[in-house]
Amino acid sequence: MTQRTRTIRNVAIVGVSTALLAVTAPVTASVAASPSEGLAWSTCEGSGIDSRQQCATLRVPMDYADPDSPLIDIAVSRIPSENPQTRRGTLLLIPGGPGGSSLNDPSGKGQKLPQDVLDTYDLVGFAPRGLAPSTPVDCGLDHGDLATSKLRPWPAADGSVDGNMATARRMADACAANGGELIQHLSTANEARDIERLRAALGERKLSAWGVSYGTYVGAVYAQLFPHRTDRIVLDSNDNPDPVRVARAWLAGHEQGVEDTFPDFAAWASKPGNPDRVASRAADIRPLFLRLAVRLDREPLPWPGANPEELNGNVLRQTMLDSLYSPSRYPMLAKLMRAAQQGIVPPAPAAPPEAVLQNVAAVGAGTLCNDVAWPTSKAVYEKDVAESRAKYPLTAGMPRNAMPCAAWPYPPREAPVRITGRGPSNILLVQNERDVATPLSGALKLRQALGGRAVMVTVNSVGHDAYLANGNACGDRTVSRFLATGQRPGTDTYCA
Repeated sequence: MTQRTRTIRNVAIVGVSTALLAVTAPVTASVAASPSEGLAWSTCEGSGIDSRQQCATLRVPMDYADPDSPLIDIAVSRIPSENPQTRRGTLLLIPGGPGGSSLNDPSGKGQKLPQDVLDTYDLVGFAPRGLAPSTPVDCGLDHGDLATSKLRPWPAADGSVDGNMATARRMADACAANGGELIQHLSTANEARDIERLRAALGERKLSAWGVSYGTYVGAVYAQLFPHRTDRIVLDSNDNPDPVRVARAWLAGHEQGVEDTFPDFAAWASKPGNPDRVASRAADIRPLFLRLAVRLDREPLPWPGANPEELNGNVLRQTMLDSLYSPSRYPMLAKLMRAAQQGIVPPAPAAPPEAVLQNVAAVGAGTLCNDVAWPTSKAVYEKDVAESRAKYPLTAGMPRNAMPCAAWPYPPREAPVRITGRGPSNILLVQNERDVATPLSGALKLRQALGGRAVMVTVNSVGHDAYLANGNACGDRTVSRFLATGQRPGTDTYCA
C-alpha cells in the first residue's frame, strides 16, 4: 500500500452523524499480522504526523460468518504511552461517519488530551473496513451524485421525492456493480468485531475507548457484543441507538438538531460589530434564510467550479447544516447568505480528490444500508417528507427522505444490535445540549438504553463534538478525570 494524505469535507451520505472530516492517512509499511501474531509496528509513511506515531496492518475476515472467508486489511496506528510506569492500557479512538478515519488521531486530537491521560494509555487509531488505506471499496458514482447536497436527500423545491428515489436507485445500482463482495460486509457489528480482533492483536485484556458521533454507536455495539472486554468507555456526541430505524433515526434527528442550534447562529449573525452580520435582529435571521432558500429554488445562481455548478436552495440548506456543526463555521453560512442576497457567489469551495469522495461515500452507503432495511415504497417517503416539511421548514423534509438504502439490493445479514443495560458499569456519555447532528433528544435514548451501565454529562454548549472541542471546561474535566482515574460522577450531571 502507498501513502495517501487527504483532507475531506463532509460526504453527507455518510455524514448523518458527522461534520467535516479532516483525515491525514498514513499507510503502514509493516507486514500484516494476524491476532495470534500480534502487530508488526513500523514507522508511518507520509507527512504531517507525529514522529512517534507507528503503523501496522491487521488482517480480519471479510465475512465473520464464513470460516473460509478471505482476509481484508485494517490499517492501524498508535503512539505509545508517555509514561510506561503509569501505563494502564490502550485508548482506542473510534471515528465518526460512517466513513471517518481515526488513523491520524493519535497525532491529532489525541494530543489535546491532558498529560495524565497521555501517560495512562497508548493512543490507537484505525481506518475502518472499506476505508483506504484499509482494503477499500468504491461504488463508481457519477460525479454529480458526489455533491454534498445530493448525498443528503434534499427533496425537490415542491417537496417531490421522485428525484431522490431515482438517485437512490442509480447509486445503489452503482454500488452493486462496482462495490465488490466487501461492500456487502460493511456494517457496524462487523466494525465492532474488527475492534475485538484489534484488542486481541494489541495483547490487551480490556480496551478503553473514546468514540465520537457515529463512533458512539460503534462503541455501544462493541460494549454490547463484548462487554467484559471493555475498560473505560467515553461516548461523545451520541447517536440514538433505535434498533428498528438505526441510521434513519440519525438522519431524522437533524430536524430537532437544527431547531436546537439555529437560534445560536441567529444570535451571532445579528450581533453588532460582526463583520458577517446578516440582520440587525436575531428574530429576522430565520425568515430571511427561508425566503432566500425559496428564491434560490426558483432562481439559482451560477457557481462555476462547484458541485453542482449552481447555488440553489438545497445547496444553501446544506451549507446551513454544515455550518451549524460548530460556531467556528458560522461565517461560512453568513458569507454565503450575504453574497446570495446580492445575487453573487463566493469562490467555489475546495473539493477533496474524487477518489477519496468515492471511497468515503461507498463506506457510508454500505454501512448504513447493511445495518438495517429501509422502506422501499415511495409513498412512505412522500408522507414522511410532507410531515417533516410542515413541522420543520428549515430542513425542508430532508431528514425523512430516501437514501440509497431505499433501493439497496442486499438484505441485512443480521438484525441490528439492541443496546441494553447488561454489562459492567464503565461508560461515560458526554453531550452538548445543542448539537445539530446528534441532538440531545437522541442522546437521551442511548442513555436510557444503557441504564445502569452509564452516567451522562450534559454540557451547556453548542456544536457537534463535546470533549476537548465544542464543550466546556467542566465537561472536559469530568471526562479527563474518568479516563485518567476511572472516577465518574455518581449520577447524571449538568455542566453549566
